[in-house]
Amino acid sequence: MKQYLNTIIISLAILLTAMILSNAFINRNKTSKTISVTGLGRKDFVSDLIVWSGSFTQKNMSLKEAYASLDKDRESIRRYLQTKGIKSDNIIFSSVEITKLFDEVYDGNGRKIKSVFEGYSLKQNVQIESNEVDKIENISRQVSELINSGVEFYSEKPEYYYTQLGQLKIEMIAEATKDAYTRAQKIAQNAGGKVGSLKNANQGIFQIVAQNSNEDYSWGGSFNTSSKKKTATITMKLEYEID
Repeated sequence: MKQYLNTIIISLAILLTAMILSNAFINRNKTSKTISVTGLGRKDFVSDLIVWSGSFTQKNMSLKEAYASLDKDRESIRRYLQTKGIKSDNIIFSSVEITKLFDEVYDGNGRKIKSVFEGYSLKQNVQIESNEVDKIENISRQVSELINSGVEFYSEKPEYYYTQLGQLKIEMIAEATKDAYTRAQKIAQNAGGKVGSLKNANQGIFQIVAQNSNEDYSWGGSFNTSSKKKTATITMKLEYEID
């Protein structure tokens, strides 16, 4: 009886294995052939927004006198920028930073003996944000005129932005998608098939670098602000069925 039961169990196991293998073979044959392609979208554009910053400082033993001198410099900067055609609304002054200055005195063994107060250092930043890119760019290069007038002014490099980035990105995605589809058609034709339905689509990294530069691309995405003329790229990875 036991031998008979074992025979039945073995027979059922063989039958079940055969069914599983047969089903796997059928499913494999039913699996659709697919192809994955990556398309590129690329656009050159010119920035339409510029941000230029600078700072000015005053030092004095008297905090009151330092403030008075800083106020005078601030008004000189404001007048200078306005004479250059910059609107008051585009000129933004930050709050004043105050630093106490000390001279540390040490003995011959390198131990600090005392701190001698040397006065106050006051610093204020000014930022200009404008759509008149060329005008602000030229003014940033003429800042020596302000320095020659007696203002201790430190100029930063302008930063360039693009306010229509959202629309630009949409156009680039369309271009990258079209490019990927064209690639898929070429591959399918060479293989004797044709492109079927789209199964999957994934957007790649969005990059902005300076035009005609060897600037490095980043896995996390680059966003250049130092150049007025830029190049944006984006990739689209698409997966199609092949008929």
